[in-house]
Amino acid sequence: MHLLVVEDEQTLLQSILEYFAQEDFICEGVVNYASAVNKIEDSVYDCIVLDLNLPDGNGLRLLQYLRKLKKDDCVIIISARNSLKDKIAGLDLGADDYLTKPFHLSELNARIKALLRRRSQHTSDILIAGIFFIDLAARTATCDGQKLSLTKGEFDLLVYLVNNKNRVVSRQAIAEHIYGDQSDNIPSFDFVYSQIKNLKRKLKEKGHDDLIQSVYGLGYKLSL
Repeated sequence: MHLLVVEDEQTLLQSILEYFAQEDFICEGVVNYASAVNKIEDSVYDCIVLDLNLPDGNGLRLLQYLRKLKKDDCVIIISARNSLKDKIAGLDLGADDYLTKPFHLSELNARIKALLRRRSQHTSDILIAGIFFIDLAARTATCDGQKLSLTKGEFDLLVYLVNNKNRVVSRQAIAEHIYGDQSDNIPSFDFVYSQIKNLKRKLKEKGHDDLIQSVYGLGYKLSL
């Protein structure tokens, strides 16, 4: 599961990231509005934990922007604001849950997992886009009805590109999607280039060599 935590209190942010890393989440964290905007524009998350009071913006504005992008990432607001008015405002803008600070990390964990369970019951494990048919549960993919033999990294890359079809995604965004914050410790993005190259080769073998384009200086785009 891919988790983004937007929280300007460094101690709390680190505690949440460490806790959920132990729960086998891919975790990313940011401390301000601007960084959060970059993250949600470039990536798709299973859940976003969102503080309302950010040093350079309001969390509710970020929530509005997320929904304006037509993204359905789950959102749990965490805030010291505990008035009914604040809770209603957050839920009305598209938040899935609201947790008042202070809280136990075990409660946040339980709420996130319950939310993801409910979401999975209403979300198909099948992803269909253009010529691609992807079974997320079985981790299989076909292109024009032809089975693709993909490594784990190539499969994750294809799903990410399909979910962001017709948009340019950066090498940094791809690295973070696959490796989370551990991507900061990777000396270069050569592995991204290698994964892209291998995926393009396998698509070419199926008769499609122009689906993934390199956009000079920016990243890659899957056109469907």
